[in-house]
Amino acid sequence: MSNLIQEYLWKVVFAGLMVAGAWSTFVRFYWGLGASTNLTDQFPWGIWVGFDVLCGVGLAAGGFTLAAIVHIFNIKSYHAVVRPAILTAFLGYMLVVIALMFDLGRPYRVWHPLIMWNPRSVMFEVGWCVTLYTTVLTLEFLPAVLERFGLVKAHKALKTVMLPIVILGVILSTLHQSSLGSLFLIMPNKMHPLWYSPMLPVLFYVSAISTGLAMTVFESWHSARAFGRQLEFPLIQRITRVLAVSIAVYLAMRFLDLYHRGALASLNQPGMERWLFGLETVLMAVPMLMFFRERTRENPTAIYVGVVLFLLGFVTHRLNVSVTSLERAAGVSYFPKWTELAVTFAIIAAGFWIFQMAAKYLPIFEEEEKPAAMRVPGLQDSGAPMLVTARGD
Repeated sequence: MSNLIQEYLWKVVFAGLMVAGAWSTFVRFYWGLGASTNLTDQFPWGIWVGFDVLCGVGLAAGGFTLAAIVHIFNIKSYHAVVRPAILTAFLGYMLVVIALMFDLGRPYRVWHPLIMWNPRSVMFEVGWCVTLYTTVLTLEFLPAVLERFGLVKAHKALKTVMLPIVILGVILSTLHQSSLGSLFLIMPNKMHPLWYSPMLPVLFYVSAISTGLAMTVFESWHSARAFGRQLEFPLIQRITRVLAVSIAVYLAMRFLDLYHRGALASLNQPGMERWLFGLETVLMAVPMLMFFRERTRENPTAIYVGVVLFLLGFVTHRLNVSVTSLERAAGVSYFPKWTELAVTFAIIAAGFWIFQMAAKYLPIFEEEEKPAAMRVPGLQDSGAPMLVTARGD
């Protein structure tokens, strides 16, 4: 009964988010950005760029990370989580494109960069990378659709060219993840020194790799709970070990850059910036320390908590770069209007719902025959993910 009540409550929450999002969409496209946002000419970028785009693209990084690990580096042990990661990336980029439609003043001109070339513009490169990589993700996800409808010949034909497609996707995603950081290189005098850096493209790319690994664990955990599947725990443990190292590399690069630029001295200045910088650092450093401990990697709940903390730290960092770092120079204190938040939450909820529908009706998860000793009975109805340990118990 409790499961039924919980399911009903989530449906009510989902419906409420969709209604609020629909009304906010009407306000945005009928009355414009001025009526639906707290954006101004002095501060034109808000949560729709900071979260929906910068965070959305980073959170979708699991697709290129896992595709490179399995198809290029030929580490087949990660094969079980590739297709869910690609689905997450595909949905992430599609929802980023939808979010861009809300933020652009004239969204009906979104196709202009495709024919009106300006190679000296970073936005031109971003626009082309989003378009091309979304196309590549569609091709990478297409085999699941072909399998579902039994289109064997089309599936075999696509499989023969899948490796070049994956390589192209990794290249495009590498360019795109780093170019998002390049967007801010033109604003050295407008950004707070804690977040402006010539290293931003590299830092964005390295943090995206870590986020892709974290999202793979996050998605695997929730898929196990939602669909009563086994959690590939030995695989999750390996991912968290790699995640610990990647976070350590990112934080080392971040603080070395701050030290060499003398930006750490700005922590002595009053204001919210130093506290928000400390928040993002703690939210990333704590999971790193957790994942370096073997005891944490043996505890599924601790792994999940650590992954959530890191993802919150990643989101905090991207929002700090796109919002916090620019507020002081602009002379404003920005907080999104409720319609901005409603659109964002509606997009997130739609992403979860589409993932659930795709996982229900398409062959997203590998069906592997496992020995009876590797199955943990009695957990299908408990709401907890089933575990497959290295020893099979």
